[in-house]
Amino acid sequence: MAARSKAGWRGWLRSRVAAERYAWAVVGYNVLVIVWGAMVRATGSGAGCGNHWPLCNGQVIPVSPTLHTVIEFTHRCMTGGAAFAVIGLLMLTFRTTSRGGAARVAAVISGVLLLNEAMLGALLVKLGYVTGNQSVGRVVMLSVHLSNTLLLLAALTITAVLLRTGHVRGTVLGARSKWGSAGVGSAGPMAVATGLLATLLVGVSGSLAALGDTLFPAASLRAAVAQDLAAGSPWLIRVRWVHPASAAAAAMFVIWVLRSTWGRRDWTGRAARVVAGLLGAQFVLGVLDVLLLAPVWMQLLHLLGADLYWVALVGLSAGVVMPGHDETVFGPGVAQTAEELAAWR
Repeated sequence: MAARSKAGWRGWLRSRVAAERYAWAVVGYNVLVIVWGAMVRATGSGAGCGNHWPLCNGQVIPVSPTLHTVIEFTHRCMTGGAAFAVIGLLMLTFRTTSRGGAARVAAVISGVLLLNEAMLGALLVKLGYVTGNQSVGRVVMLSVHLSNTLLLLAALTITAVLLRTGHVRGTVLGARSKWGSAGVGSAGPMAVATGLLATLLVGVSGSLAALGDTLFPAASLRAAVAQDLAAGSPWLIRVRWVHPASAAAAAMFVIWVLRSTWGRRDWTGRAARVVAGLLGAQFVLGVLDVLLLAPVWMQLLHLLGADLYWVALVGLSAGVVMPGHDETVFGPGVAQTAEELAAWR
């Protein structure tokens, strides 16, 4: 019985289903890391460990930490956990796929982007682009950091989707007939790429708007509107309108894609409905964020919704651009279906 159980466990580890589920777990964990990173920014805890990195105030584990130190140190620990999680995803992806699997490429890209994420975070600390810093350098670094974060989340999501579809490198666009069956219609890959790029820009503009809300809080909604219109207001305040405007423009491109996938009966059709629901929820959260004057908890909730929406949109896009399943992607002895997994038990 023990030998059979051990064999079953090994079989599970070699299964595509296990790899896909683990990949989605890594995506979820990284969403939590991102939201906690926003907590660091919103609470002014970026300097909680001083300008030391990777040490915290010159110590491996801070002694008698302040609340800001706890928040910043927790984020660093979570980032370290993300590194081990992505390494595990790399190993599992290469173990459960054969040469030619596009999931391998996405997993490697995820690892590179995670390394870049750590370097950008370290630069923010070492250059002092934290707490009340209002310099252009901080804005530029924050924009680059947020873009890399979204790309990392996208790469992890694509890895999970490709582990599901078994797509092969070199067939992203596929034949015309296959592209049509994917459900994007005449819009083609350009619509998908435009929707994703526009949404990424919305995320960047949102991070700048949130930074402005943190650095220059308003006492009332009327005061906030007056800040936006005043010629003497800091430029971070005067460009806050870019975020809702870009969100509306990006939504039009996304809806264009959703129209072509909405009626499908496979998982991409369900994903399209999830994306639509999350898109609507984001606009509601955005309005509430403005009306409530962007309290920390609202900023975190809005960001969480934005991350979930991004993951759903990237997942849907990957599913329609790279459809299908190729059995040759997976190595010998790798389980393809739930029935094979049940046989191990």
